[in-house]
Amino acid sequence: MSRRRDTQTQDLFSWTPPQVTVGLGEEQSSRGALDSQIARMVSRGLREAREGGASRAEIARQISETLGRAVSETTLDKWASEASEEHRIPLDAFIALVDATGCQGLLGAIVERFGLVVVDARYADLIELHLIEEHERDVAARKASLEARWRFRR
Repeated sequence: MSRRRDTQTQDLFSWTPPQVTVGLGEEQSSRGALDSQIARMVSRGLREAREGGASRAEIARQISETLGRAVSETTLDKWASEASEEHRIPLDAFIALVDATGCQGLLGAIVERFGLVVVDARYADLIELHLIEEHERDVAARKASLEARWRFRR
């Protein structure tokens, strides 16, 4: 008689850790001129939004509402084009784009240039706790070193 498979127990090896940082990955490397990199970021955000079901018209409308000025689909296309050198996305529009597309990886792509990462706010306390624990270990090691030196000199 064969045993039935337990369908209620999860496979321990199928677990993957949650994504802690946001970014665009290696594909969005720092190749090319800065304006081209930014255009590729805009293009990537628009593509991810499209894959999520949002049209460029919806994104343009949301950005327009956020900024209080008209932003057309054509403007989005120009911002996303590496060839359109005279149309670069302003910072306020970039922020509105992140909001409209939900592509937070764009934020990560910016700060990665400076050796930083964007971390979900829910992990901030955990990171601070880890830093405090590291500091406590450093203080304990320094204290032990001083105590040993003091005992040796006596």
